[in-house]
Amino acid sequence: MSLSRTLLALTLVTHALVAFSQQPAPGQAVATFAGGCFWCMEPPYDALTGVISTTSGYMGGSKRNPTYEEVSSGRTGHAEVVQVVYDPKKVTYAKLLEVFWENIDPTVVNRQFCDVGNQYRTAIFYRGKEQKRLAEASKQALQKTKPFKDDIVTPVVPAGDFWPAEEYHQDYYMKNPVRYRFYRTGCGRDARLKQIWGRAPH
Repeated sequence: MSLSRTLLALTLVTHALVAFSQQPAPGQAVATFAGGCFWCMEPPYDALTGVISTTSGYMGGSKRNPTYEEVSSGRTGHAEVVQVVYDPKKVTYAKLLEVFWENIDPTVVNRQFCDVGNQYRTAIFYRGKEQKRLAEASKQALQKTKPFKDDIVTPVVPAGDFWPAEEYHQDYYMKNPVRYRFYRTGCGRDARLKQIWGRAPH
């Protein structure tokens, strides 16, 4: 087997294993959010009581089993997302939405901070009527109470197939804390979030 085929096979196996490991058990639920770089969206959810796991991945595109390089090209239509498995008895979907808004810039299209391209767009990918209702309600409420002038352009869209990112992307902030902090600071994420929301992100 050629090296390229071996790497492809390993990628497919990794996707399958991660996808299986993050499936919810009875009594658990799943939420998916696109907030730009998925490295930066895992930490705020991992810090929440009631969140069981977070998985970085891709959603919203046309290609099956996309790789990071393919998604990064912007040609597959996928967004970088974080998929959250949680216990609804310990943390509500409304709380997950609150954390989402506080960790993104909802005023821009196809970019977040220093990252530009449709793969860095923001979106709430809902599952079922109740998640859709809550997501749309939270967006409408925020539009009325937001501390900034610009309109909120983050869409609320149905969830599609979720493709877990490669293993080295999972828990990147814990595996590579120095590089993660350098990227986050250099990208201007925290500075812009404070400018938008008037406080440091959670």
